[in-house]
Order: sequence, then structure tokens, then C-alpha cells
Amino acid sequence: MTIRCEIVSQDRLVYEGDVDIVVLPGTDGEMGILPHHAPLLTTLQYGVIKVRHKAEEHVFTVAGGVAEVQPQIVTVLADAAENVQEIDTARAEEARRRAEEAISSVHAEDVETYLALEAALRRSNLRLDAAKRYHTRKRSTFGEE
Repeated sequence: MTIRCEIVSQDRLVYEGDVDIVVLPGTDGEMGILPHHAPLLTTLQYGVIKVRHKAEEHVFTVAGGVAEVQPQIVTVLADAAENVQEIDTARAEEARRRAEEAISSVHAEDVETYLALEAALRRSNLRLDAAKRYHTRKRSTFGEE
């Protein structure tokens, strides 16, 4: 028995497939979604989404968004999402360096710019942490970390 999972970012379909379990980083904590789950709507925090079908596990970074759970489908509408295997660590390191430099030179009264740079830094750190933790793992058993 499986549940359909669709992960969509603002610019593309990131993942679509039938899975055994979906683990989401909800704002109230991590939650596991199995087939025939009760309907649910939740916001997502920065974190990783894990999907597993049989022995194959896929991991995605997500930078906020919402997830709708129905008994037969989980739909994630992410502010930003990507497969961990596709993360370019050199590019993510450069983005983090630029964000750190820019934050250090922002004036205190420029709150919007500071918050945008802080979000960029959080996303870069998330991408680097996820790549370091999951990038080399092609297949794994849930719970092994």
C-alpha cells in the first residue's frame, strides 16, 4: 500500500511518485505520513523531506511552504525545494559567503534587507548541512543517520 507524494516548488515539480512514507518538517515538529492518513494541512519549516518506497529513500531540502495531506496523496507546495543529490556544494558555499558578507554590512534600519539576507543564509546553511549529511547516501534504511 502506498501514498502519492508531490513536491512542488515555485518554479518546478521537484518530485512525484508513489511512496510508503513521507516525513515532513512541520512547524510543530517532524511528522510521518503513511497511506490513509487523516486529512491535514500544515505549514513547513526549513528542513528536509524524506520519502521512501521499499528500500529507496529520496531526501529534499525545503525552505518553508505548506503541505496538504489526504488519505491517498501528500502535496507539498514549497517556497523552495530541491533534491539533496542535486545540490552543488560549491555554489551553496559561495551563496553562504555572500550572504554573510552582506549581512555584516547592512544598516540596522534596513530591516527588510536584513531579513532577506538572513533567509538566504538560512537556506544556504540548510542546503550545505543536508548535502553533507545525505549527499553520498544513494539508498538507506529509514532511521539510519
